[in-house]
Amino acid sequence: MIKKVKSESVFLGYLFVMISTGIWSGNFIIARSLNQMITPVSLAFWRWFVAVIAILPFSFKALLLEREIIKKNLAYLSMTGLLGITLFNTLIYYAGQTTTAINLSLISITFPVFIIILSNLFYHEKVNQCKVIGIILVVAGVILLITKGDFSKLYGLNFAIGDIWMLVAAFTFALYSILLKRRPKNLSLWAFQSSLFILGFIFLLPFFILECIFHPIFEIHSGIVFSILYVGIFASLIAFILWNKAIEAIGPSKAGMVYYTMPLFSGLWSYFLLKENISPIHLYSVLLIISGILLSNYEAKGKK
Repeated sequence: MIKKVKSESVFLGYLFVMISTGIWSGNFIIARSLNQMITPVSLAFWRWFVAVIAILPFSFKALLLEREIIKKNLAYLSMTGLLGITLFNTLIYYAGQTTTAINLSLISITFPVFIIILSNLFYHEKVNQCKVIGIILVVAGVILLITKGDFSKLYGLNFAIGDIWMLVAAFTFALYSILLKRRPKNLSLWAFQSSLFILGFIFLLPFFILECIFHPIFEIHSGIVFSILYVGIFASLIAFILWNKAIEAIGPSKAGMVYYTMPLFSGLWSYFLLKENISPIHLYSVLLIISGILLSNYEAKGKK
């Protein structure tokens, strides 16, 4: 019975991380499309403003009941909120201002590698041979997908300051995911997540005020409103809660490996929304990425 419950928990963990990754792939598309319409800090500020408003009806009671637990863990919550809420997406939005989509995609795949390294340092998770081979297969699949089989494109890449921001963002989210494992056991998910949203939003506030002083307010239109609602409700509230529950169920390393499916979801978004074709290269990439994820996670599962 216990084994059955654990299997269901693992299944839900993988399902949750797949859904959150799919939602975040849409967030990247929106971030790129808005880079000339709204500044990174403003986009991040209004994103988390919407997220806080959206989560409070579900978490307000929990915040009141668990306020003493929140006070005792304020330092931990502040650090986690600063990394995952304030910095991560703001850095991505800054990266999108000065670099290309292909560079963002290539650099974003360093995030799961950072998680594996940090998990080894903090939790002593072993990096076995299967995991290494799995990572190689996944990286090969992602590069095949991004370059469409023409690897000469890699030689022509020009790196900009945005690439550094994206690398810092990947490392920041890896740290955030590692810290999620240390969530206080007596703090409910709703109280925990809303605390992070509120603290991250508060840390963004002074930067937003400074930006309003020195930069003109962006022009409001339906496209921006829809995009902010998407990143505020779906890419923030829903995706972050599912990601946290996935971390609880399967751990940061396995969740990080599933994150490699991001380019696959981006391809699906492009196919359905932008009517882009799916070629045999996409299918080969899918096989490599899924094979790598299964291989890297199979060994860890077998040793439990």
